[in-house]
Formats: sequence, C-alpha cells, structure tokens
Amino acid sequence: MAIPEGFHTVTPNLVVQGALEAIALYEKAFDAEKGHIETAPDGRLRHGEIRIGTSPLMFTDGSPEYPYMHPVQHYGGSPIQLFLYVEDADALFHRAREAGMEELEPMANHEYGRSGGVKDRFGLIWWITTAP
Repeated sequence: MAIPEGFHTVTPNLVVQGALEAIALYEKAFDAEKGHIETAPDGRLRHGEIRIGTSPLMFTDGSPEYPYMHPVQHYGGSPIQLFLYVEDADALFHRAREAGMEELEPMANHEYGRSGGVKDRFGLIWWITTAP
C-alpha cells in the first residue's frame, strides 16, 4: 500500500470557510508547519497541508464543484474534536487563548492527563492535552 511520505493511514481533510486564515491561526497558536498550498484563481484554498507535531492535516475551503463538501460553519460547528498531545499543555493552551481561541473547558487534571478545551473561530474544537 502506498501512502505519501509524511502522511498517516488516516489523515483528516477539514473543510473550513476561510481555510487560509485557519492555517495562519494554527501556525500562530500551535506552531503548525505549513506545507503544500494550492489556491484557486478566485483565492479559495483548493488544498492546503499543515503538520502539527507528527500529525498532518489537510484543509480546503470547499468548492461549488463538490457540493457535498460543506465547510464546518455550514453546520454551526463541528462534530469532530481534535486532540493535541503535547509536552506542556498549559503553555500551549495559554498560547491558543492569546491567539483568540475561546476557552470551552479550563486546564484540569483528568485520568487521561492534563487537558483543556478551546474552540477556534472556525468552529473546530481542540483538546490540548499532556498525557500522564
């Protein structure tokens, strides 16, 4: 089975209205590394790639050519929640808040580690966690 270099067997492709802005936010808040970016002539993001730690994520604004690819905002939020496992959850949580993300749950100790939840302005929920 061929998997492109740097990708995993399952790699999320997130449809977000304002995907280029989302990528810029994740660079600021999570130290995401921007990869391949392909825009349409009208400025929409056709395909974008970032890496947060060891995990690749793909993004798109969606397109009229793919009417089934609604951005997360179409649904009023996302049923998908993203867990970010990091060395220092408190520091990254603080950084995410400073970047403008809304606190959903404060940092606290849980059986699965120290974790807190934030929501970005695009409607995605991120759980920033340090495993015990």
